[in-house]
Amino acid sequence: MVTLIRYVKKADRDNRDDSLFDEVIFETAEPQTADSAIFTLDAAVEALGFGWFQFKLCMLLGLAWTADSMEMMVLSVLSPALQCDWHLDKWQQAMISTCVFSGMMISGAIWGYVGDRYGRKVSIILSVTMTAYFGLLSALSPVYSWMLVLRGLVGIGIGGIPQNTTLLAEFLPTSVRGRAIIMNTLFWGFGCCLLVALSLLVMPTLGWRWLLGISPVPLALFLALAPLLPESARFHLATGRSDLAAATLTRIAKTNKKPLPDGTLIQSDATSRGSIRGLLSVSLRQTTFLLWFIWLSCSFCYYGLILLTTELLASGGPCTRIAAETNCGCQRLATADYVDLLVNALAEFPSILLSLPLIDLIGRKKCMATLFGLFSLSMFSLHACMHRTAMMVMLFAARCFVASVFQVAYVYTPEVYPTTVRAVGMGTCSTMSRVGAIITPFVAQVLLRAEPHAAIACYGLVSLLAGIAAMLLPIETKKRALQEVH
Repeated sequence: MVTLIRYVKKADRDNRDDSLFDEVIFETAEPQTADSAIFTLDAAVEALGFGWFQFKLCMLLGLAWTADSMEMMVLSVLSPALQCDWHLDKWQQAMISTCVFSGMMISGAIWGYVGDRYGRKVSIILSVTMTAYFGLLSALSPVYSWMLVLRGLVGIGIGGIPQNTTLLAEFLPTSVRGRAIIMNTLFWGFGCCLLVALSLLVMPTLGWRWLLGISPVPLALFLALAPLLPESARFHLATGRSDLAAATLTRIAKTNKKPLPDGTLIQSDATSRGSIRGLLSVSLRQTTFLLWFIWLSCSFCYYGLILLTTELLASGGPCTRIAAETNCGCQRLATADYVDLLVNALAEFPSILLSLPLIDLIGRKKCMATLFGLFSLSMFSLHACMHRTAMMVMLFAARCFVASVFQVAYVYTPEVYPTTVRAVGMGTCSTMSRVGAIITPFVAQVLLRAEPHAAIACYGLVSLLAGIAAMLLPIETKKRALQEVH
């Protein structure tokens, strides 16, 4: 018996929140019997549940998330140090962050294309290798220009690390997918705190070169364990390798000690993969444009807040003009500043407690809109002249809210896109987020020095607009199975 799968466009669907994607129709050469039973990949994933296989995958991918957050968090510590050592102007200081984010912007869609065409595993390993190699080389930068080039190349590597979420989502059953992805962001928070703690120990004695040399260590550990990383069964099925997909499912069943459904895994005949045109199809166009703005806003606000925190702690707040500087504008971070940065980084953990219940209680769209609104209120409150402790409380709350909304965006995006464009969808969203990250140093570091209140207002207004965009998303993915084609 030959089992075929055919996808038929459903143009007459009226409820956009239910299904915008193709209906699956099975054609067989003979009537179905008990001996010729078939099952879908979704049915297999649901039957195998969340077990030891998914737990190990979360731990392995968590190493890459830890290193990713360390490479990003190091920017808030590196810039003030280089300003003092190399006598940099503020715009030169901002350019370091901009080069990193430019690299991420350039590479995000490329890594997504690689993931959809050649595999999620290939994309992740190549990006991690590039990040580790150039991250280590940047510790040896002799002059400012070399630092810009090498950190830009680090950014190109980092642009592929969000593909972790694509791979993880494709192994998770619907009932736990959102919560599992959010829990995996614990590693991001751990990386942020680890980097600040290392900075407190290393920067006063050994300096920034040692810090840059140490930060790629988690990436090296990930690469050592990379042979254990599985390839997505959904990717294998989309590429016509049902034998490899079945082998992966068998491996999961053995590890989780659960049986696969009876029958034969059906084969997808989808051939178009990794096409940006697919993201702009009629069924996905509105979702794609809104997600691009949401990701841009997330990154603009998140990384802006990290840089803003460093600047506000060094200056004393938005009501204090940054004029009392020494050593040609040089202000090194003191021990108290590192401690405050660590406290602020700890906001990554309560952010998980915030988004974890909300994401399944009120849905992905309302969750993002609510969190964007709370972040905006936190930022506008900074206009008030307040004591350092009160300012730290508001910065902590803002970090918590913006980290939460980023987590929900990481859940929603791979859920809303089908397998054939899921990686490139994540990649283009990552690219757009880096546009926001490229802009944000000039707001958080340059504009802040000239007009502190204008800089703070920028973040409040952008987050309000992003909250509106979240509510305009046409598809709610709560309790929705992953789609295979568009």
